[in-house]
Amino acid sequence: MRVSLISAMPWRRTKGLIVLALLCGTALAQVVSIAKLDDGPLDSAPANPGPASPSAVKASPVASTLPEAPSHHKFWDNENRILFATVAALSAADFAVTRANLQSGGKELNPVTRLFSGSTAGLAANFAGETAGIIGLSYYFHKTGHHRLERMTPMLNIAGSSFAVGYDLSHR
Repeated sequence: MRVSLISAMPWRRTKGLIVLALLCGTALAQVVSIAKLDDGPLDSAPANPGPASPSAVKASPVASTLPEAPSHHKFWDNENRILFATVAALSAADFAVTRANLQSGGKELNPVTRLFSGSTAGLAANFAGETAGIIGLSYYFHKTGHHRLERMTPMLNIAGSSFAVGYDLSHR
């Protein structure tokens, strides 16, 4: 069964919206609440504090109660190794399924990959380049201190490759 590019577009938009919806909750869940930074209970304030004199005002030790910044991790830590191995495995699976579909008369729906789909070597170079690009972009985010983006980059690729493999397998 052949699927045209136009009928596949709503699935691509839907996939993108689902991924964004899943990631938004995760990104917002890591915000530190200001209420948690205060050491004292809320009920400990006196009911009528009266006029404050300059000698009665104490400095709040807010700086000592701030959470510490996450320690810098090595780029090739266990989490990144697992993520990059998954990216490589799904990229290989996507290559194999796409190649099998193209050899049986199917059509490549991705316009970028379509440029390389004329030969097996070109298709392999496309998927190897995609994997290298994900690792390189993740390394750039690591070096610039954007550690959430460093982890999200391979996760988004894993989601996209998983969808592509599932879609290709269901339309054989």
